[in-house]
Formats: sequence, C-alpha cells, structure tokens
Amino acid sequence: MTSATILVLYYSRGGRTAALARQAARGVESAGAIARIRTVPPVVPMTASSVPPGEAPVPAEGPPYAELADLVETDGLLLGSPTRFGNMAAPLKHFLDGTSELWLAGKLVDKPAGVFTASSSAHGGQESTLLSMTVPLLHHGMLLVGVPYTETALFETRTGGSPYGATHLATSWNTALSKDETQIAKALGARIARIALQLAAGR
Repeated sequence: MTSATILVLYYSRGGRTAALARQAARGVESAGAIARIRTVPPVVPMTASSVPPGEAPVPAEGPPYAELADLVETDGLLLGSPTRFGNMAAPLKHFLDGTSELWLAGKLVDKPAGVFTASSSAHGGQESTLLSMTVPLLHHGMLLVGVPYTETALFETRTGGSPYGATHLATSWNTALSKDETQIAKALGARIARIALQLAAGR
C-alpha cells in the first residue's frame, strides 16, 4: 500500500499561522497521508544561529523544531509564515537559508509544496509573502501547488484565501480562522497529500 508523509513546517508568533498549520495537517490526513508538524525557533539577534548556545532544539511546548532530515524524509511540504512587510518572517528564512546541502544534493526535487500565511490587515502583503516563500522552493526543484478555483471557498471568503495558498486575516473582528479560511487550508493540505500519494504510487 502506498503511503506518504507531508511536512507541515511553520513559524508563528501570535498563533494564527499555527492554526492554519493545524487545519492544513487535517487536510493532509483526510487525504490518507501522514502529517508531520514542525516549527522553527526565533532568530536570536547578534548570533549566527537561531538557537541560543546550550539550548536544546526542543521547544517548551508545541511541535518540535525542524531539522533538515524532516525535509529529506517526507514526501511533500506545507510551508507557513506570518507576513512581515510582504515577506516571510526571518526565523523561517533563516531555516531555509540553511538548506544548501539539500539543494546541492537535489534532495527535494519533484516533491510537491504549498504555502500559507497570516497578516493583520486585508492588504498587508499576503500574496507577496506567499510568493516569497515559493522562491527557495523553486530553487530546490519542488513542484508548487496552489488552491484551484474549483475550491468554492475561494469565491465565498470575505477574509483570507488565495489561489497562491491558504491565508488568514488576523484582525480584532476575525480572531479565529473563518469557515472559509479553514476550508481553504484543509483543501491545500489535502491536495498536497493527494499529489504526493500519486507520485509515490508512480515510483
């Protein structure tokens, strides 16, 4: 029987991107794949490493911190970050900047990947953030997967959601994922899982 594991890798400060990650993981599992949820540590100013010396790479709570092995061992990727001036957050960029050895060895080539983000304003750079996250994935030779307009929630959403990936509008009047944001995140996770399973079966 064909199986696939999808890495759901994200950085979150206020919990909204983490909420998208959980829904995307549910979508992965609804399609019959395994979701491996991981996060990255905050960047520490004035050091070369994002983890302070002597600190174990295990957060006090929540998912474990990602390692390069997580990218290699899984069959697809869902990558999430809050929007920072229309770009991904520094901790996630720091982690991706450390994946050169995987790029040199072609370890991520032909794996499906999708992206998700949250911002505190409706026009706060969600789509440019999603696009910024796809650039290193293209360099790795990954297969970019978005949300097609056959997903009806894209037409109905009044908050987050994009054909480029799942999004959440984190405002005082939208304090939790809306029904449409939840559905779009699940749909993206399920689509990545289905493609990963199809690719695995073809091999």
